[in-house]
Amino acid sequence: MKIITEVTNHYGPLLASMALDLGAIKLQVQQPFTWASGYRMPIYNDNRRLLASAKARSLVCDAFAEMLDCLAFDADNIAGTATAGIPHATTLADRLGKPLSYVRSSGKDHGLGQQIEGLGQSGSYEGAKVLLIEDLISTGGSSIKAVEAIVKAGGVCPYTLAIFTYGFDAAVKAFEALDPAAAFHTILDYDVMVDSALKTGYVNDGEARLLSQWREDPFGWGEKHGFKPVVK
Repeated sequence: MKIITEVTNHYGPLLASMALDLGAIKLQVQQPFTWASGYRMPIYNDNRRLLASAKARSLVCDAFAEMLDCLAFDADNIAGTATAGIPHATTLADRLGKPLSYVRSSGKDHGLGQQIEGLGQSGSYEGAKVLLIEDLISTGGSSIKAVEAIVKAGGVCPYTLAIFTYGFDAAVKAFEALDPAAAFHTILDYDVMVDSALKTGYVNDGEARLLSQWREDPFGWGEKHGFKPVVK
């Protein structure tokens, strides 16, 4: 049986190339993006652009399915985070013939006030084993809330699979603090993405070094290079 790193080592570079071509990942070292936080960052990720390509959607599904096999986790239910995780959770659930649910960031402010859809009359997972599908792991905050919501709704959710991660320590620590224990795995990580961008000529050697420096100090990188945060 393959181990999960064998799967990600195969699919990661393939996904990186597709993501860069489709604009799902954009890199601008000289003119950094302004994130919602106001920080100036050399990378912007919008995995919704992957939906435009049937080949990209299929590759994501293939990777998730093989990663799930490596984990030897026979999920009873595939849950997607709203909204970006839903399409990929749907594709995987259809591939595996599994029930599908999705998790909002919070409960609705009307109707039944549900945070999770797809649970049927009981409103509970009733002890089912749930795999959470996420598009991006940044600081891990939204994913943690989704895992906690699943557990609160009676699900067992030891694994989250995501498309991409920036590799922030905050995400690792957030998942390590979960009780019951849960872990996350991604098809593509930041270092593989930078390496792929360099190999394909999307960035040059100097830009790749600056991108690696961002990974070491993401929230201080902008000011160090003359890009002050934007006060909103």
